[in-house]
Amino acid sequence: MSQAQSLQKKLQKGGLIGLPDLSQDDALNAARTAGMTAYVVDCDRARSRSAVLRAVVKAVDFPEYFGGNLDALYDCLCDTVLDHKNGLFLWFHNLHSGDPALAEDSRAIVQVCDDTAEFAANNDRRFAYYVVHAGKHPDPDPGVEPTPYSGGGEAE
Repeated sequence: MSQAQSLQKKLQKGGLIGLPDLSQDDALNAARTAGMTAYVVDCDRARSRSAVLRAVVKAVDFPEYFGGNLDALYDCLCDTVLDHKNGLFLWFHNLHSGDPALAEDSRAIVQVCDDTAEFAANNDRRFAYYVVHAGKHPDPDPGVEPTPYSGGGEAE
């Protein structure tokens, strides 16, 4: 079975897509071809659970009432899955699960995604996700302020 066929099968099943060397473009295109709404969650600068949750909120455009904890993440993901006829796909880009500050929280976020996939399956929907795990964040350069998560240091 080709990687494309395997990916389509995994998208239909839902849950974690565990294909090695999967490109973001291939995954997003496959999800959209399957009729799923696909979002990229950019976690590269997230150094805490709340920052990862803000990245999800930004990608998925959650409502203002998002509570900012794992229960709220689950509730909003489930609501979002129900809002999309053919399901939802999230690509977690550079989740720094190897960073001591995020290791436990990364596992908890993946568990919320697994729970959401189960909810989706029980409600005739699909929820699939892929995680690009990144190691520890690089140590900051001495005397240099880190770039704020909000992107305030980016040029327009």
